Amino acid sequence: MLYKSAQDWRAAKEKRVLLFGMSGLGKTHVSNLLRDDGSWFHYSIDYRIGTGYMGEHIADNAKRHAMQVPFLRDLLMTDSIYIGSNITFNNLTPLSAYLGKPGDRAKGGLPFDEYMVRQEQHRLAEIYSLMDTPRFARRAVELYGYPNFVCDSGGSICEVVDPWDPEDEVLNTLCESTLLVWIKGDDAHTEELVRRFDRAPKPMYYEPGFLTRAWEEYRDETGEAPEEVDPDAFVRWTYARALSHRQPRYAAMAERGVTVLADEVAAVQSAEDFENLIEKALARREIELS
Repeated sequence: MLYKSAQDWRAAKEKRVLLFGMSGLGKTHVSNLLRDDGSWFHYSIDYRIGTGYMGEHIADNAKRHAMQVPFLRDLLMTDSIYIGSNITFNNLTPLSAYLGKPGDRAKGGLPFDEYMVRQEQHRLAEIYSLMDTPRFARRAVELYGYPNFVCDSGGSICEVVDPWDPEDEVLNTLCESTLLVWIKGDDAHTEELVRRFDRAPKPMYYEPGFLTRAWEEYRDETGEAPEEVDPDAFVRWTYARALSHRQPRYAAMAERGVTVLADEVAAVQSAEDFENLIEKALARREIELS
């Protein structure tokens, strides 16, 4: 661990953390709060994926759709218009829209094979973005003069690493450059995340084995052919299972860092509050290991 004790954390002139956990539990909220403090650099993994590694895929997909409209096609072919994504830290819609959902084309679905191609593109982009973390932590200090660094990871981080492998290259790289911080929710948070997802199901990245099993089990349960699957119904069905699938993976990752509760994170109002919270989490870890 980068900081072995609460005292190490408090004395550190440069504080570096990586927040992980299910989307919707406060990672980006806290990261924005820290950035606004003025002494923290905010590195968003999802933003890096969407701009640094998948931006061309996203833009090409938009152009592909535009080329089907004669008016827009003529403008594109004469370089009269520009089409690109407008991803921000708080608006990742272009990335999720590109990932898509499998199923009935008439309902906005993708053929499952094409869906899996895009999932693989995301897997590689997420790994590359995570491996960029040490470089961005150095840039934060050397280029911009930020003494502190927060890596705002995506909910799927646990899907692209092997939490139980002590030789996992991505996890080892992250542990060498940041303190891993799991934002852990309880049953009530899980129920609320499921309700929120039911209202607005969105595309997500899942580990290939889990996703393939989910696709087969869903179709066995519904008796639907691939081209008949309702995309929203499938991702709703899959999401609840993903929460259970990810919990032990997050917990294994947390053994290499610290755990804070989502309710504790919700109470954070300043950078000082956050630094105190991490100090307490490290102190708890010291007691648990003693």
